[in-house]
Amino acid sequence: MHSDSTSTFYDENAEVYASRARSLPKQQLDAFLARLAPGAAILELGCGGGQDSAYMLSQGFDVTPTDGSPELARQAEMLIGRPVRVMLFQQLDAENAYGGVWAHASLLHVPRSELADVFARIHNALRTDGILHASFKAGEAEGRDGFGRYYNYPSADWLSALLSAGGWRNIAIEESEGTGYDGKPTRWLIVSAQR
Repeated sequence: MHSDSTSTFYDENAEVYASRARSLPKQQLDAFLARLAPGAAILELGCGGGQDSAYMLSQGFDVTPTDGSPELARQAEMLIGRPVRVMLFQQLDAENAYGGVWAHASLLHVPRSELADVFARIHNALRTDGILHASFKAGEAEGRDGFGRYYNYPSADWLSALLSAGGWRNIAIEESEGTGYDGKPTRWLIVSAQR
């Protein structure tokens, strides 16, 4: 996570954020899981309140949930009943360990200057042919929201070029309209890529 104000927001609002009414991104989860072997090892980066991890666990997958906020990790642990590793994306050092990486609305907080390195770390953490799912708030320049949280706000072309340069294959980026925690209309970029 980037900047003190972003991590401070999640630490100070962890309980409210984790327990908010949030519809599971079930269509995206099911599409992601359908591409993995049954019971595959999945790393969730930025698990928030733990709802996505709980769903993947219920489907029989071997999920390792992580979050950069110690307070959010505690909230997720209460939901899923297992440890959540407190880890920043920049600390990921696994190699060839996972069939899939689920990073839903989390990598959008990585500074643009560090995103190539984080993608490289994810690439290393995946097994050959492993799948990455990530989603970003679309934009043209980095900035902050009304809560002071940092966002990298990439365009689809910018993201696609970054992933291609990093050696990712079968890159697909879909765009959809939705909202975020702040309730404001948001254009989302849904990224799928393969190691």
